[in-house]
Amino acid sequence: MTNAVRGEVSVELAGARRRLCLTLGALAEMEAGLGVVGMGALAERMGSMSAGDLMVVLAALLRGGGEGELADGLARAAVEPKAAAEAVAAAFRAAV
Repeated sequence: MTNAVRGEVSVELAGARRRLCLTLGALAEMEAGLGVVGMGALAERMGSMSAGDLMVVLAALLRGGGEGELADGLARAAVEPKAAAEAVAAAFRAAV
């Protein structure tokens, strides 16, 4: 069950419903993982993400939603690229 007030979203990834949430910790993890400093640099980098960038962002959002096990094994999980991109977009929309 998701908490919309907290900005959580529920998406289908790797054959199950997963919770994602854009938290301060997730933002910090994204900055570190993408090697950028600040929200402006993060937004610019996300404008042209590589597959590796998408994995960093998705893993951070999964951890923010309490889905650490999938986040840690994301490279081995059966996650479609389109589903990953849509999940990231949904999490950012929910955070607004």
